[in-house]
Amino acid sequence: RLTGTFVLSVFTAVLGSLEFGYNIGVINAPQKMIEQDYNATWLQRYGEPIPSGTLTSLWSLSVAIFSIGGMLSAFCLGFVSEWLGRRKAMLINNLFAFIGGSLMALSKLCRSFEMMILGRFIIGAYCGLASGLTPMYVGEIAPTSLRGALGTLHQLAIVTGILIAQILGLEVLLGSQELWPVLLGLTVVPTVLQMSFLPFCPESPRFLYIVRCQEHQAKRGLRRLTGRQEVGDMLAEMKEEKRKMEMERKVSILELFRSPLYRQPIIISILLQLSQQLSGINAIFYYSTSIFIKAGVQSPVYATIGAGVINCAFTVVSLFLIERMGRRTLHMLGLGGMCICAVIMTMALALLDSVPWMSYICMLSIFGFVAFFEVGPGPIPWFFVAELFSQGPRPAAMAVAGFSNWTANFIIGMGFQYVADLCGPYVFLIFAVLLLFFLIFTFFRVPETRGKTFDQIAANFNERSVGGMMDMDMDMDLDKPSTELDYLGEESIN
Repeated sequence: RLTGTFVLSVFTAVLGSLEFGYNIGVINAPQKMIEQDYNATWLQRYGEPIPSGTLTSLWSLSVAIFSIGGMLSAFCLGFVSEWLGRRKAMLINNLFAFIGGSLMALSKLCRSFEMMILGRFIIGAYCGLASGLTPMYVGEIAPTSLRGALGTLHQLAIVTGILIAQILGLEVLLGSQELWPVLLGLTVVPTVLQMSFLPFCPESPRFLYIVRCQEHQAKRGLRRLTGRQEVGDMLAEMKEEKRKMEMERKVSILELFRSPLYRQPIIISILLQLSQQLSGINAIFYYSTSIFIKAGVQSPVYATIGAGVINCAFTVVSLFLIERMGRRTLHMLGLGGMCICAVIMTMALALLDSVPWMSYICMLSIFGFVAFFEVGPGPIPWFFVAELFSQGPRPAAMAVAGFSNWTANFIIGMGFQYVADLCGPYVFLIFAVLLLFFLIFTFFRVPETRGKTFDQIAANFNERSVGGMMDMDMDMDLDKPSTELDYLGEESIN
């Protein structure tokens, strides 16, 4: 049953995801006002208006340095989560959010665009750690039957944060010349809440028992989370995982790629993260406002918010489907739907000037693209990595996966504009090809993890790697879709 402690722990953890999403979306609405303040600061310092090229560079740096901070901190995730523990790492990580939010909020008062850029970097560092710590903690405290649904809450909190930022960024609310520092500074609110609630949340029992060898504390945490006095069955599962982990060497990031046992799951993890960022979702939001304008929408900003609402709604749909249809099936459904929408959008954009009503097809394609993204590629890659690895290699794997996600995010953010200028409306064909590749890869290489313990999932890959070394034919058989992997996982446990 769901206890108050368990609900509080999950809610507190996903506050970090909410703040992550808020900082993704908050910088777009006040762009013009922030650029005006950059110009005013430059004029005060040097007695002349800021050159347009310098202004563009400063703004691009203000946006992109967020991803750089995320890349660097995500790569440190494994070390931080093992050194401090999941809960304490989340608690200390809030210091980055508080410092970053304060710097951004005070940058206008202090007439310093350096404070804004530094604040964006620090808040990016916070988000890089939060993007790994949240699904790791939630995945470790969640029961097997709810792990997928609860893992989706990470993405739901992200898109909710984006939507909140879009709404508060309206000029009638906080997106004005006077109030935009308040808009950016509001990021400290989830920080204060999380710092207040975390002391009442237990540390991950799986971490306490397997990594710290603290059986008594692990039992106490399990009892608080489950409301049961007898937790021997869950402790037995962790004991078996610990026993197998002790038979392995300490897993480093290099070992993930060198060992046949970990090589395939880490490649799957990286490509799942790339399927999220290289799907074109950020490009869709980039084009959405101009397409809505061509469609005759009086207030395109509200149409963009409508796309954000669809973003949230279909994340909720994924929440209910994830344990019924499975991760692999939903991810393939999302990739396939996005691929079709990308092709339709390319055709509609190409015909937009000659066939005016094609703008409405573009709008429907945008909404469909966003909906399919949140069904699969949006939420699934974040928690799928935590499911593919046992306790030992999980922190290193989360660090590699998070670094891959942030790096792809940075590349898209910096390079998309140049590719779009070169290819025009046909830029979405590139994304369609990438989506088709990720769909084929998922079909042939990604196993189903629904309803399995971490030990069973690891056993599947163990069977596959051993089979590949013994017999190539057996390896080909093991690569078949999930039903056969389920059978092999059960056989290995038996």
